[in-house]
Parts: sequence; C-alpha cells; structure tokens
Amino acid sequence: MNIAIIGSGNVGGALAKQWIKAGHTVLIGAKFPLSEKNLKLANQIGEDRFATIENAVKQCEVVLIATPPTAIFEIVEQIGNVSNKIIIDATNSVMKSPEPYNTVYHCLTDKTNAEVVKCFNSTGFENMLNPVYNGNGIDMFMSGDSENAKSVAKQLALDCGFGSCIDFGKSDKVELLEKFALSWINLAIMQGQGRNMAFKVVLR
Repeated sequence: MNIAIIGSGNVGGALAKQWIKAGHTVLIGAKFPLSEKNLKLANQIGEDRFATIENAVKQCEVVLIATPPTAIFEIVEQIGNVSNKIIIDATNSVMKSPEPYNTVYHCLTDKTNAEVVKCFNSTGFENMLNPVYNGNGIDMFMSGDSENAKSVAKQLALDCGFGSCIDFGKSDKVELLEKFALSWINLAIMQGQGRNMAFKVVLR
C-alpha cells in the first residue's frame, strides 16, 4: 500500500518504521518536511520519504493522522481531495477535543468524503514498535462505519505484528475506544505500571 502519515512524532514514526519494514511505501506529510524536528526520523527512514501534506496525500490511497486533535482543521485544509481514500484516525481527544467535534473521527466524517476508521490510538508507541509479548502479538482495536476502512486498518495492524485487530463497533463506539486508550494511559503512566504493558483479549 501507499501510506501517507501526517504526524512525525512517536506514533507516526513507529508506524512508519513498521510499515516500511513490511514492504509498504510510506510518505511522511509535514507542513515543513525537513524541519529540525523531523531530521531525526528523516535520518532513520530517509529524507526522500518526507513531503508536504498535500503532496503526500495526493500520492497515497491510505492516510494516517497522528497529530494533536486540534491540528485537524488545518490538516483538512491541506489534504485536498480525499475521495476514494481511507483515513485512519490515530488521535485521542480525551484531554482536548477539536471543538465543536468530540473527536477527530467525527470532524473527518463531517468535513471530508473519505472512508474513516479509528485505529492505532489505544496503546503506546513502544508497543507499535514491538507488539510481541512472550511470543504473542498483543491486540489492536478499531471502530467506525466503513467496513472497507476497517479491513485496511486490520491488515496494517497485522503487518505491524499485532496478533489481531478487534472491531470495537461502529462510529457510536469511537469515543468509547478513545476512553479505552485513556485506560492504557492510566495504568501505564498514572498508576506507574510502565509503558511496556498492553491489552490482549483472551477467549475461553
């Protein structure tokens, strides 16, 4: 797949590395592609993988957004025509929402005609770089109304090494999935369990 990642922080960088390793073509879309902030990741994955947001999105059929939620309004103005594209919302609005929307997912479904899915928001970037615990892949979770977008998100999760990508439900479960992410943040950081912890659903 050709994947544009908007956001070159820990999550965007981790997923870029994993998807490049899996054989996907990855472009990092940034307002200032080779800014000082982006140089560390550029040195790791190659400067040729950086482009403006508009050019990165134009060349890719899948777009992942991993930015602060309030940046979405500027991003929507820059991504151009995203019809027939899939957007993966990897943000969390549990601390600050992109008002008047409760989540970035809801903003994207209102302001674009892309197929949108919430995914890659429920764990730390360390688990995206290495989602294997004691020989078993941990779980990723997704929600949204587009079955096509979900199938793509699931494949990309498996390509990262996750054991499965569990369907949390449709768009009415997007906010619940963000609160589930807050549960990981609570245990890992607020309760001091450490960032090397993860969730896996076990069936009897």
